Amino acid sequence: MPPITIRVQKDDFDLAAEVASLSALSRDIGAVVTFSGVCRDEDGRLGALELEHYPGMAEAEITRIAAEASARWRLLGITIVHRFGKLMPGENIVLVVTASVHRQEAFEAANFLMDFLKTRAPFWKKEHGPESPGWVRATAADDQATDRWR
Repeated sequence: MPPITIRVQKDDFDLAAEVASLSALSRDIGAVVTFSGVCRDEDGRLGALELEHYPGMAEAEITRIAAEASARWRLLGITIVHRFGKLMPGENIVLVVTASVHRQEAFEAANFLMDFLKTRAPFWKKEHGPESPGWVRATAADDQATDRWR
């Protein structure tokens, strides 16, 4: 199994530092793919997004998802950083970084990881704003995205 770094934290992350750290793991790395999820303002309707998690459980589930990705693709490293707390539009929410010898495996693994983080990682999202629905559920589109990997 490749080195896997999982962090659930309140503080922001430094994308460049995370990529540099993962890239330093092996001289065989030929591809590094990143996905950074950012809080959007929903055309001015969202004042903030609040993310809650169950400490310990969130890290364990994210680790299971990362292990599943490493079993499917020949990866040389995975980093996942997921934030919690009250986030404002424009702030980072999640970072997925995958490294492999060739790009296709890194791209597919990153896509897989995000699909499953969205549906299986135990985070609860609450939207704050004048027209916000409050607690947000996963959508049918999110479930369809994970179904394609089965």
